[in-house]
Amino acid sequence: MKHSWPGTRASGPTGSWRSAPAPSDQATVRRSNLSLVLRHISDHGPCSRSVLAMHTGLNKTTVTSLVSELQSRGLIKETGPQHAGAVGRPSLALTLDGSKVGALGLEVNVDYIAAIATDLAGRILIDRRISFDAMGSGPERSLDELVRMIGRAVTDLDRLGASPAGVTVAVPGLINTATGTVVFAPNLGWRDVPLVERLREAGIPTTAPFAVDNDANLAAMAEYTSGVAAGTGDLVYLTGEVGVGGGIISNGQLISGADGFAGELGHIRVDPDGVRCGCGRIGCWETKVGLAALVRMVTPERAYGTHQHIVRDPEERLAEIEQRRDDGDPRVDAAVAEVGTWLGRGAALLVNLFNPRVIVLGGYFARFGDQIIPVAEAELNRLCIAETAGRCHFMASDLGFGAASRGAAGLSVDRVLSDPTSIAHLHTKEDELR
Repeated sequence: MKHSWPGTRASGPTGSWRSAPAPSDQATVRRSNLSLVLRHISDHGPCSRSVLAMHTGLNKTTVTSLVSELQSRGLIKETGPQHAGAVGRPSLALTLDGSKVGALGLEVNVDYIAAIATDLAGRILIDRRISFDAMGSGPERSLDELVRMIGRAVTDLDRLGASPAGVTVAVPGLINTATGTVVFAPNLGWRDVPLVERLREAGIPTTAPFAVDNDANLAAMAEYTSGVAAGTGDLVYLTGEVGVGGGIISNGQLISGADGFAGELGHIRVDPDGVRCGCGRIGCWETKVGLAALVRMVTPERAYGTHQHIVRDPEERLAEIEQRRDDGDPRVDAAVAEVGTWLGRGAALLVNLFNPRVIVLGGYFARFGDQIIPVAEAELNRLCIAETAGRCHFMASDLGFGAASRGAAGLSVDRVLSDPTSIAHLHTKEDELR
């Protein structure tokens, strides 16, 4: 069973979620009912028209009309007889199709750009990542590379017979989703970058809507809908990148804050005597647990920001660290233990504040989960209120470094589920003969 994204995206800043407004006219009522039927099939799997009528509260005639329209838009299809019991004729089952609908999600991070595209049913169509020095390239060169990545993905989707229904970009920073602006991304060195406006002006061959959102929020939603803790209504997701971001789900809702900037967990101050963070402050949590901190402890001569810093895909960097551990370098185990200790200390603050059931560790945290989690949980139990700590545990994500781009693709899927009329009717042979 899939788990739906919580509510419909509002037009306000990052992370603003709310229920759809009440229908006010016939077209809105029909759009709402189309969404109701499509979401039911998405959430509960193949079902008959009679089952749809029973569970949605719509009459059978209305359901038949709605199903016909969703089929004409290529969003659902019949898969064959469904036997509801031993008596009576079997009915035809309906399931998601959407094979001609492409949801494209991308991520720009410190040392890579990633792209994932899925169809409406969540099947992966494209999955790629390239090494790129976004930290050292500045917004102009980074956006040029992003445009090239999007262009290639759109071309590949066209070759696969799918049209983009939406293009969403994940960025590690403060995002104003209403204007499509990256307000501040400290680890990229970006301020007030009108990302969506730039994409619209770039001549990308698609009419799909563009959007930008915070990477950790999108990754948290990916975990909530399809990750190791799918369906857990109270969870915290930690990115485990060069910097550390967090997405907080409480009672099934993404916490966004008054301006949509909630979740900047990496910039909680944990060590007044620590090192300077990319945000300009001293002792932020990410300076203790981010990938940059691990690299600094294991290979200080090639730390981020030094003249020996080599731009590499994070998977390659982690493979090098693991090789050093296998070769007996004592700095690796010591560094991982240090990260685990500080991870537990910061997590204790989150548990005392938000009382989650699960803290999902993404990125490189998941890669070293077997070593990090026992140390972090010991520190968590030491610092938390006893009963609270005992009811919360860490889990290693299985989405790797693709969680944010997968969540970005999921946001585009959710838009289609919310408004099926955004997808055009398919052209049939009969249409061409008219």
